[in-house]
Amino acid sequence: MNFFDVTHLWEALVLGLIQGLTEFLPISSSAHLRIAGLFLPNAEDPGATFTAITQIGTELAVLLYFRTDIARIIRSWWLSVFSRRRGAGKYLTSDDRADARLGWYIIVGTLPIAVLGIIFQDDIRTTFRSLWIVATVLVVFGVILLIADRWGAKQREIRSMNTGHGLTLGLAQALALIPGVSRSGATISMGLALGYTRAAAARFAFLLAIPAVLASGLYELVHAIQEPANVYSGIETLTATVLAFVVALGVIAFLMRYLEKRSFMPFIVWRIAVGGALLIALSNGVISPE
Repeated sequence: MNFFDVTHLWEALVLGLIQGLTEFLPISSSAHLRIAGLFLPNAEDPGATFTAITQIGTELAVLLYFRTDIARIIRSWWLSVFSRRRGAGKYLTSDDRADARLGWYIIVGTLPIAVLGIIFQDDIRTTFRSLWIVATVLVVFGVILLIADRWGAKQREIRSMNTGHGLTLGLAQALALIPGVSRSGATISMGLALGYTRAAAARFAFLLAIPAVLASGLYELVHAIQEPANVYSGIETLTATVLAFVVALGVIAFLMRYLEKRSFMPFIVWRIAVGGALLIALSNGVISPE
């Protein structure tokens, strides 16, 4: 592959745009990248490595958008854990203590995806990327999101979270190792089922994703440098990642405002429509599942 290929660069930009648009919407960015790859000139699966690296861009958007929340959580958690001997803990307010607990819930919630990501590492790159699986989980988890959004109590705020809920939300996030599930969609669905408001569920989903996505992206980045056998070159992947960052920043701002008054119904309809169309195409041999 040439270092600079106009067609590949254009494809990478398209995929970076899709990554930025879909990462935080509950419709699965990995599924959309997987499907979009089929309709680009080279008709290739972008691969798990490209997907994970471009997600670094979208997570940097989270860090920037929620920078105040993140700084407050890290500060409170640090003071509550490492500064007790110096008496710093006694200066923490009730809000500080709530932020410190939230830091623990993010750590606890990250454990399931870390463990399962290691166990199913090979399947993530191969089996889980079958379009039959992608299409099926798009539809199934669209229905799950519909049920959770329709009948969830939507009364709890993020500060009422506990360790059990943090772990349960982490288990939901781990399902996103399968393209089509959607990291935000699975976590938000579980949050709604546990009675959290739409905005609270989305906020925790975004915060919870930071450690897992950054770790996965950095791991894949090192892997790509050591074994450069990806569909897209380094400069193409970097360009896609930068574009994903810019677009994702706008999407986060939009979604947080949107969820204050509206439901997830448009995203549910989109998931079921895309998954259903993909199942029909696969059933009729229009596209190959692999």
